[in-house]
Amino acid sequence: MSRRSPLLGLHGAVEAAAPDAGVAAHYGDPVKEQRALARDDGGAPAAVDLSHREIVTIAGEDRASWLTTLSSQVITGLPAGASAETTLLTVQGRIDYAPHVIVGEDRLWLIVEAGQAEPLAAFLDSMRFMLRVEVANVSDEFAVIGSGRDLAEALGPDLACPVWRDPWPGVVEGGIAYSGPDHPGEGHAWFEAVVPRDRLPGLGLRWSGVWAAEALRIEAWRPRVATEVDERTIPHELDLLRTAVHLAKGCYKGQETVARVHNLGHPPRRLVFLDLDGSEHTIPARGSAVRLGERTVGRVTSVAQHHEAGPIALAVVKRSVDPGAQLTVLDDGGDSAQAETRDAEGAPAAIEYAAAQTVIVEPDAGQAAGRRNRADFLR
Repeated sequence: MSRRSPLLGLHGAVEAAAPDAGVAAHYGDPVKEQRALARDDGGAPAAVDLSHREIVTIAGEDRASWLTTLSSQVITGLPAGASAETTLLTVQGRIDYAPHVIVGEDRLWLIVEAGQAEPLAAFLDSMRFMLRVEVANVSDEFAVIGSGRDLAEALGPDLACPVWRDPWPGVVEGGIAYSGPDHPGEGHAWFEAVVPRDRLPGLGLRWSGVWAAEALRIEAWRPRVATEVDERTIPHELDLLRTAVHLAKGCYKGQETVARVHNLGHPPRRLVFLDLDGSEHTIPARGSAVRLGERTVGRVTSVAQHHEAGPIALAVVKRSVDPGAQLTVLDDGGDSAQAETRDAEGAPAAIEYAAAQTVIVEPDAGQAAGRRNRADFLR
């Protein structure tokens, strides 16, 4: 179900394109909005309208243990107010959903991407059996807003809103990092609050568009289901074992692939960060080809104009790509963002961008069993 935010009626609001259609890309000044979101100046907090996201709740006595058995993370035992990230996988270990989980007093709140609540609720209902759980899609009653600050205090006690705190880039219990020790997301703070949908227009916050949130997310190397995940994605490729997977928990659908790739193999693809050449004064479209010479080795998954770093992107590339190789990004001109750049025949022109890669997921990530065996041998 497509939802159009009432905040699109604010002065200067420009609607975002998919996957963020229905909320504002910006409100007239993207750079200023991004700076407000990135910096706490002591005033009213800057917030982002994420009301196109959707929410599923799980109530009932067995809710935490049940979600633990279905997903890649341990939810059992988490106290009220705690946050977690988990994944629900296919039998082949590919990502179907990666809910942001808030542990409430009497229910779990699962925040998912636009269009995911209905199929997720249907799947969960199909797995209830005789357990004491109740699943509900509450996306029509509640909305999500995001901020670099915990909004609970700013919104006041009358709302008593559940708040999810992003664990990224921390390594949670049972997780492991597939990137090096120096992580640009160390200063990353991100919160998502659940508020009554009808209260959204009167919250009294400073609004920044989703472009601002996306730029800060990319800067922090933070993957997102709506952008980085396709029909083949496994958690290892996006460094999600650090926040969304407990490697020592019991059986769940897809666990065999998670364990096999981590212990015996390597993820076939890996997430990289790209610094893009800014001389074109444009940014490539999502889905643009990442090329090594004349060969396509991956795709741009997220791209933004950062207020300090300039044009930046996340991309998923083949594991075999040399981490030191100079890459290019080829936008074939099919995206509307390039509509004014045309070739001699009037067709949208292709634009090539130089791209310097920074490794996020190490090419040799995985094969943990072999590393342990080598360490035992050396001892």
